[in-house]
Amino acid sequence: MTGIVYWLDLAGVAVFALSGVILACRSRMDPFGMLALAAVTGIGGGTLRDLVLGVQPVFWVTDPTYLWVVLTTVVLASVGFRYIHRLTRTVLPVVDAIGLALFTAIGTHKALLLDAPGSVAVVMGLFTGVAGGVIRDVLANRVPMVLREEIYATASIAGGIAFVALHAFDTPFTVAISATVAITLALRLAAIRWNLRLPVFAWVVWTAHSEASGKDRRR
Repeated sequence: MTGIVYWLDLAGVAVFALSGVILACRSRMDPFGMLALAAVTGIGGGTLRDLVLGVQPVFWVTDPTYLWVVLTTVVLASVGFRYIHRLTRTVLPVVDAIGLALFTAIGTHKALLLDAPGSVAVVMGLFTGVAGGVIRDVLANRVPMVLREEIYATASIAGGIAFVALHAFDTPFTVAISATVAITLALRLAAIRWNLRLPVFAWVVWTAHSEASGKDRRR
């Protein structure tokens, strides 16, 4: 089972690194900026997870393969820059959704392996899935998707809860991790496809001017 987790983790790093490359291209960054965005997106969430869980050293220090995956993704993307530059705006959210689903499952699983409580495992899955994207968006001067009204963190939390519940009932590992990925990905893709959003709460400042405008409209 460790082999499955490892390859899924590498796949998640590659997918998230690609999302960083796509955003770097749209933000007109140079090759170093492209590499920086790919790296923070690919390994940023897992790094934060390991630091919070007290795992020393973090995963990519003990296994530099993760760094090579990021570098390879950037090199291949640079070769195919002409095609990446033409990608529609729907590609980045979809690629990001795949990475979110994979990393949610990986982060939750790793926390449970370290005997973390179920609630902590769900949070670690969330950190692993969203932290890299948050750093990526901040560096690219965008409002992170997790801070918008989009169904993003909610999808990760739902997937993490599903994994914890299935793990508690001794569900076979392949079933548990497949269900987690499927639930997270389905919720996120549904939100993208049908523009599903969470409710937004905002203070409404009522002024004399707005009151006058309201009276004029009623007339």
